[in-house]
Amino acid sequence: MNTPQTHQVPELVCPAGSLPALKAAVDNGADCVYLGFRDATNARNFAGLNFDDQAIEQGIAYAHRQGCKVLVALNTYPQAGSWRDWRSAAARAAEAGVHALICADPALMAWVAEHHPNLRLHLSVQGSATNYEAINFYHRHFGISRAVLPRVLSMAQVRQLIANTPVEIEVFGFGSLCVMVEGRCALSSYATGESPNTHGVCSPAKAVRWVGTPQGVEARLNGVLIDRYAPEENASYPTLCKGRFEVEGESYYAIEEPASLNTLELLPQLIDAGVRAVKIEGRQRSPAYVTQVTKVWRAALDACRDNPARYSVNPGWKASLGKVAEGQQHTLGAYHRAWK
Repeated sequence: MNTPQTHQVPELVCPAGSLPALKAAVDNGADCVYLGFRDATNARNFAGLNFDDQAIEQGIAYAHRQGCKVLVALNTYPQAGSWRDWRSAAARAAEAGVHALICADPALMAWVAEHHPNLRLHLSVQGSATNYEAINFYHRHFGISRAVLPRVLSMAQVRQLIANTPVEIEVFGFGSLCVMVEGRCALSSYATGESPNTHGVCSPAKAVRWVGTPQGVEARLNGVLIDRYAPEENASYPTLCKGRFEVEGESYYAIEEPASLNTLELLPQLIDAGVRAVKIEGRQRSPAYVTQVTKVWRAALDACRDNPARYSVNPGWKASLGKVAEGQQHTLGAYHRAWK
């Protein structure tokens, strides 16, 4: 295994779906927190999540007192009739004093680059840039400082990309996986008529129903049966990609089995490749989740910084993350491809 010798330890970027979650991330060692407004301008547009102007002001003040950066996700795509909402959100974030905007839409990036040239732009994972040519295009035209990679690349591909771009690269380190190349999913819009890329949410709550039947509790999305749970099973939030379907007489997770990406064992390789930030997924998760995951990743990054040659995954870290992993399972996702 490669050990980090010449690269700095990446920033730890943690989710803040609420003010308590933001404080949990900051208190447990996050270098950056990322959040969104309470509207469709962000890709976690769930009721009860996100920030109004008062909450973001309080959150920024709290984070800055402890030297933590605040990033705002404006990572959905405005439509012709709603363009002003995204532009207004960008202006509000800039005026609030955030460190950077996380954007996907080229028109929004162009507007920010023109009207707020001193504000850093990060290319969202929703921008779906999976090669250095795409990332360098956004750097050349909009001056992006960082790009968040979709969770579909192998380690060799991440290395090759980093070696060919001046843009900082951020990767996901832990959290729920997306089976699609982010920014290109059409499953939710197929079932509900509302795309997560424009409305900000997979499986909009108004389309979700749990129905009790003699066979068990059914989870449906706009009438489409996603899963059926036995009496002793916990019913999770229904998304098409993680439902159990009948295929040739067998019922199973036909598209993607619930599991959380966990790259703790790859941390030395990620650092050696030159990754500048590690992102934790989970703005829709609880402050307790944020506390647990941030604490583990802070300890791991510090251990790798202090003694990279002897770094190993503490069994306690893995056990702690296992309690909050989706499906209580861990995976290396695309980083591990046995067929390559």
